[in-house]
Amino acid sequence: MLRTLHGRLSVVLLVLMGLAGLVLVPVMLGTTRSYTEEVSQHLNRDLASHLARHLSEKGLLKQAVPDARARAGIKAAIAKEAVAKAEISRLMVLNPDIEIYVLDSDGGIVAYSSAPGRVQRQTVNLEPMQRFLSAVGPLPIRGDDPRHPERQKVFSAARIPVGADSLRGYIYIILGGEKHDGVAAAIRSSYVLRLGAWSIGGVLALTFLCAVAFFALLTKRLNKLTREIEAFGNQSTLVGEMASAKRASRDEIATLENVFERMSGRIGTQVEKLEQSDIHRREAVSNVSHDLRTPLAALQGYLETLLMKEGQLNPDEQRRYLTTALKHAERLGKLISALFELGKLDSREMELALEDFSPGELAQDVVQQFQLAAQNKNVTIKVLSAEQVPSVRADIGLVERALENLIENALHHTPQGGVIEVALQTRDNRVQVQVRDNGEGISAEDLPHIFERSYRAHNHARETGSENSGNENSGNENSGAGLGLAITRRIIELHGGEITVQSTLGQGATFTFSLPLATSATR
Repeated sequence: MLRTLHGRLSVVLLVLMGLAGLVLVPVMLGTTRSYTEEVSQHLNRDLASHLARHLSEKGLLKQAVPDARARAGIKAAIAKEAVAKAEISRLMVLNPDIEIYVLDSDGGIVAYSSAPGRVQRQTVNLEPMQRFLSAVGPLPIRGDDPRHPERQKVFSAARIPVGADSLRGYIYIILGGEKHDGVAAAIRSSYVLRLGAWSIGGVLALTFLCAVAFFALLTKRLNKLTREIEAFGNQSTLVGEMASAKRASRDEIATLENVFERMSGRIGTQVEKLEQSDIHRREAVSNVSHDLRTPLAALQGYLETLLMKEGQLNPDEQRRYLTTALKHAERLGKLISALFELGKLDSREMELALEDFSPGELAQDVVQQFQLAAQNKNVTIKVLSAEQVPSVRADIGLVERALENLIENALHHTPQGGVIEVALQTRDNRVQVQVRDNGEGISAEDLPHIFERSYRAHNHARETGSENSGNENSGNENSGAGLGLAITRRIIELHGGEITVQSTLGQGATFTFSLPLATSATR
């Protein structure tokens, strides 16, 4: 549940409601108590005043008789005190919610009606009483509870009416006495309070369920967006990038952060690749333009020479000029064909014509095509098979083109007396093909860029930069093949493979690629 934003919001809400309940209950109890006390004190504000007049009218609030008086007078005072206590008890019976006390002018308790030992204070603090009588400050005002040494309660108070022999003091009435407290304590555990507690709990539970449903409604679109972005991020993110996520995906927000971080990183990488690709494209256009311009300029030069010297050349010279112009035209045609071929291979519409065939037989056929050119250059070409090589499933036309490019490249860079070998062997459910020579090799500086079309075109432009000087040997058929290795790499990539090269300058080069086995060969 905590793994989703909806679950976390629900848990947070539950905790907050629990804390709110813990705080709300004592606050409500305290507020209710203050409200009840304030109402009670307002309603009974004049109760003490009425009681003081009542007791005075009955002559029950006389001053104590001095010790010097006669015995009969003392008995009369004691009788009066007994009558006063009886009257107070009667009034308390009529209203069990109150406790009545008679105080002297210093706050000392003079008379009350209670069992011995129940009253635990001898005096009552007069300061709250003075505020009550002067109506200073808001209600409720709490005063000392004579039946408890530390507790305070709301009260009603009044001065005893002044008379010739009246007691100087106050009538002090506690509102909500011990009987009230006992009844309130008993009711706290009653059915009504339990019902109220269950009602509050039910309301909180219903509120929680409604909030959870509302959270689900609010996060529904966020969840959908998260799933869509995560699916898109998984499709457009490499496995290495997926594994490099800095934070574990724990909820929708974290998932969005992870996916956005991976996607932004990948977009940045793609932008860099596009920028590099654009740079290579411009270089390729410049270099290929140079390659196209070189044979075209040579062809134009020879044709112009023929026109200018028309009738002045003997048949042999004329034939030599035409032959050289034809070679440049062929070279120009090959370069244009290579450009179209590479463009076709790079297009999305390119589809392979897959079929099962023997790679050994194909290698023999391609090598046979170059035997005459190799003999003219005194180079040996041979096919090596470590074992009976099984059939492969590939586009035979494209694989033939790749072998032709590699052998032609090796023949171009292998000196007289050199050897070119085409080796085939089975490895890891694929047929591995190697074209190796012992020619001039490739420098360590050029090796990482050997398959880049712009780099090869640049090298070729550098090598053939002087071919438009009128040299009749400038029509070398291999001089325009700078795109051959780029075409070869693309062909191998279309078959799900990779071509690699190993070379040491002055010791030759080895190009290696592999093809998938035919279905029948894998059984």
